[in-house]
Amino acid sequence: MAQVTNYQCPSCTGPLHFSSKTKKLECDYCGSSFDVSEIDALYNKKVDAAQEESGKKQKENQEKWDATGLRTYNCSSCGAEIFCDINTVATSCPYCSNPSVIPGQFTGGRRPDLVIPFSVDKNQTIKALSEHYNKKPLLPKVFKTENHIEEVKGIYVPFWLFGGKAKASVDLDCTTTSSARSGNTETITTKHFKVSRKGNILFEQIPVDASTKMDNALMDSIEPFDYAKLEKFSTSYLPGFYAEAYDDSEEECKPRAETRINNSSISALLNTVSGYDSQSVTSREVNVDYKDTSYALFPVWLLNTKWKDQNFLFGINGQTGKLAGDLPVSWGKFWAYFLSIFAGSTVVLSAILYFVMGLVQ
Repeated sequence: MAQVTNYQCPSCTGPLHFSSKTKKLECDYCGSSFDVSEIDALYNKKVDAAQEESGKKQKENQEKWDATGLRTYNCSSCGAEIFCDINTVATSCPYCSNPSVIPGQFTGGRRPDLVIPFSVDKNQTIKALSEHYNKKPLLPKVFKTENHIEEVKGIYVPFWLFGGKAKASVDLDCTTTSSARSGNTETITTKHFKVSRKGNILFEQIPVDASTKMDNALMDSIEPFDYAKLEKFSTSYLPGFYAEAYDDSEEECKPRAETRINNSSISALLNTVSGYDSQSVTSREVNVDYKDTSYALFPVWLLNTKWKDQNFLFGINGQTGKLAGDLPVSWGKFWAYFLSIFAGSTVVLSAILYFVMGLVQ
């Protein structure tokens, strides 16, 4: 059975967690705090040893793990067994609550190059969610309960960052229209033009989330992340949060990156076309040459709620605090709210629907 690494306070051996406020590892027991570099120096050898040992155990147990989809680890603090799936990198022990990092998950080229540490802490996230929910009077009660909101989890989500060059071209049919009047006669003249644009566009760090568990549209919605805050990856940023290794490969994620690159490249060329009354694209072509690809972990707060057999996932950018997600409507609340406001009035269906959408969006 493979081992996990618990990050413990050098002063009192209490569990350490990374603080999004101080950007240090802090101990809740004695109040000590340590720079990431200090803990790296202390734990790098332990992490390397645990990673090597876990790599060996993975090979020995691969057939069994492939069959169950789960892996078993020993908590190095209390010795309990921890069960998690094949992509879990950081979790917490369900028995002693110590944050646990599983270094063996970084074998086989799965170690990230970069990380953006959490800047928004759990209390800030809970406050932001509460304020957001309070503005939605038609939300079911389960979404607004304090106990539910406190279930929000901080997760480092894997991303591929693509860089390279795009060679793009676009052809358009454009027109200009003018009119002239002579007596009672108006003459309208339309001129047609063939317009072409070509160019090479450099791009870097185009993000694509690399986890099949994450909703792609949700991850796109909470962008952008500030790349100025990218740090060289260290496992010392993980204690206190969950983390996943990628299960969508670089090649599998390229089509999504390519869609973004294609759209951005064509948009950049179209922005150079002006002075026409109308324009219509007749052909476009983009050839992408990838040069640099990085593997990074980005901070995301996630809240998953099930209501009437439907799952609703809400995401919060763990660096900027940007929120995104789908929310349901409690029709009981809607009719009570509607009747209290519009009693005695006749409202057409379209107006009702417009009112509903305004309250839930």
